[in-house]
Amino acid sequence: MITETRYQDMYSKSRRAALAPGTDAPDFTLRSTPDQWLTLSEFRGEPVVLAFYPADWSPVCGDQMALYNEMLKEFQDLGAELIGISVDGAWCHAAFARDRKLHFPLLADFEPKGAVARQYGVYREKDGVSERALFVIDDEGKIHWSYVSPLGVNPGANGILTALEDLQNKKKGKQDDCRTKTYAA
Repeated sequence: MITETRYQDMYSKSRRAALAPGTDAPDFTLRSTPDQWLTLSEFRGEPVVLAFYPADWSPVCGDQMALYNEMLKEFQDLGAELIGISVDGAWCHAAFARDRKLHFPLLADFEPKGAVARQYGVYREKDGVSERALFVIDDEGKIHWSYVSPLGVNPGANGILTALEDLQNKKKGKQDDCRTKTYAA
């Protein structure tokens, strides 16, 4: 029998710190299907949302990924690609994505287990899963925003949308600065 203290200890917040904004996002290559691979740097030039989650099939993870699937058009309208990452294998992801009708890649941080989550500072050694962590990476490959949610809490999409809108506004501001400088010369 698991006592409440043991349960809270099992699902307590990780002691590691997620990579902070301004940090270069570590590049990686992971399986997106049993026979295909995806590399983060392939998306250089556009913002990317990395959604680390503990496991396929858990209720909170299922709800979180379903929400992001519903929000996918809004993310894309802000110029971003969405990528889900967990320690589950590619076959598990394929079944989960098919069952939930997901239209974005789920990457298998399976072997070595949690290697990418470790690079981003969001692997839970004690539990063998990643944190429920979000990263918005800008078009130059730098982390613009990151957030780690408690395992049992769906972080929603508001933080992601705010970060993407901020990136879009900064990009627009840079374009306006360039136009002003061009005309001033």
